This record gives sequence, structure tokens and C-alpha cells, in this order.
Amino acid sequence: MEFLYEYGLFAAKSLTWVLAIGLLVALVAGLAARQKQGGDQLEVEDLSADLRRQQQRLQLATAANDAERKVLKQQFKQLDKANKKAGDQRNRLYVLEFKGSMDAREVSGLSREVSALLQLARAGDEVLLRLESGGGLVHGYGLGAAELGRLKAHGLSLTVAVDKVAASGGYMMACVAERIIAAPFAIVGSIGVVAQLPNFNKFLKKKDIDIELHTAGEYKRTLTLFGENDEHGRAKFREELEVIHQRFKDFIAQNRPALALDKVATGEHWLAIDACELGLVDELMTSSEYLLGQSTEKRIIRLRHKPKLSLKEKLGKAVEVGVSRALMKLYEAGQRPFG
Repeated sequence: MEFLYEYGLFAAKSLTWVLAIGLLVALVAGLAARQKQGGDQLEVEDLSADLRRQQQRLQLATAANDAERKVLKQQFKQLDKANKKAGDQRNRLYVLEFKGSMDAREVSGLSREVSALLQLARAGDEVLLRLESGGGLVHGYGLGAAELGRLKAHGLSLTVAVDKVAASGGYMMACVAERIIAAPFAIVGSIGVVAQLPNFNKFLKKKDIDIELHTAGEYKRTLTLFGENDEHGRAKFREELEVIHQRFKDFIAQNRPALALDKVATGEHWLAIDACELGLVDELMTSSEYLLGQSTEKRIIRLRHKPKLSLKEKLGKAVEVGVSRALMKLYEAGQRPFG
């Protein structure tokens, strides 16, 4: 009997492991299948409809009594029916979102959103870009600014909203807009250029390691990571930074000619409440406040590019979210008072 019990327990454990492995294999296979079927997607969301439904829910929840609630439901039903029949003929306000990283890799998604928007937009429509970036690579953010320029070239009105930060390359993109709004404590500015790199030449010399660098062209390589840098190369490198800075300032002046560049193009950044006085920002307002104010006059539609993720990226993202949540729970636990 004891043998049968042990055998049964072993069989149950084995079956559990087999089922768990089978479930994992099925999950991975399902993700792989969806990966093959799916591709880059462009999500279109009617924010006006969401706001209207939210308003209706709030009105129903705060109704004085059941009788009033019943009347409201009937009114909402008739209004929805009338809207479906007549259609929404208001001008559209398209909402795009850009949260930029150091290498500005998100610009590729922005480019697709802009291309799609130009196929949809009509005269009188407006675009609101919710922008968040501390800047990064010059060519990446230069491309981002050029993509926004396509909207203006098409005759669309462009507003940029900065709720947190638009600095350096982020501000380069923001200044393309006809109007910049920002939350009072958002960080704005940093119109400057910075570059830094380590040099391991002294360390390598101590280890008796020689580095050979051969170039064709006097300035093919000005500063290196491993070779010995000289003042001639440093001077040329600084000269190149000054050229980029001047191009940056020229771009700002072209898009916001009223700015006093001598005051704002120093590489400094400001809180939006101060940046507004300097002319870097036109009005202090959050993006949510702006959208709510426009919702009565315009139909608000959000466009969002969803890139195709590889199976490896999906699994990595899942692990990243899990670790992030675990760390947040630990942090929150540490913030709780004892007792």
C-alpha cells in the first residue's frame, strides 16, 4: 500500500510538471503565432466620445433621485441617437504623444503617425502633441522636428503641450509649434549642445598596450577613446559643437523669432512659470486642461502608433513590468510608518 501511495504521489507531481511545461509551450507558441500575424498598428481613439460618456456617468451618479436619473437616461439616449444620425461635423483636434529617449528612436513611430494624420486631416483641423523629452542625439531630434514641420507645411495648426519636460532636443521639437503650452513646473529650455567621452589612453599605457589609429583626412577623428588626444583635436571638436549650437539657435530663431536668444540660448533650463516670461512658452496650462476646454468645439481623436514587438521583446517587457512592480511594492512598504 505504501508503494502505491508513493507511486501515486510521484505520478501526480510528474503530471503537474508536464501540464505546467505544456502550458508554457502553448503560451510561447501562441505569442509566436500572434507575432507572425500581427504587425505595426495605428490605434485611433475617439476621446470626445470617451469624455461624453464620462460626463454622462457622472451626471447619473450625482442625480438627486431615481426619477431624475430616469429622465437623464432618456435624454442621453435621444442625444446619442441624434448624434449618430447627424454625424459629428465639427473640426477635429488630433492628439499625438511623443515620449522621447536619448537616441530618439520613437521618431519612427511619430513619422508613421504624421503620415497617417496627413491622409485624414482636412482644412481647419488642429494637432496637439503631448511632448515629453529631455533631449538626446542631434540628428534624431532634428528628424523629429522635421516630421512636425510636415504638419505645418500641410496647413495644419500645431500646438505642443509640455506637462513634464521639453529640454534641448525636446525643445527643438516643441518650438516648431505655433503655440507651446506647459504645466507651471514643467522643465523647458536647455538650448545648448554637450558631448563627453572617456579616454583610456593613460590606463592602456600603464598596461603596456599600444593603440594604433590610422585615418585619411585631417579631421576624420578629432577625439578618441583609446588614443592620445591633443589640443588640435580638442579645438576642432569644440568648433564642431559651436557649429551645431549655432544651427540650433538659428532653428529656434526661425520658429520663434521674438525670443531673445542671448538670454535663452545659454544651455540653461527653466521652470515653465519662468520660461513663459522669457517667451519660451506661450501659456501655462496642462494638456488635460487644454483638451477639456476644446472638447465642446472640436472632435478630439487620438492617434497612436503601436510597434510590432518580437517575442523576445514581449517577454522582456513582461519581466521588466514584473520587476518594476516588485520594486515599487518594496518602496511603498518602506514608506509605511511603523506601529
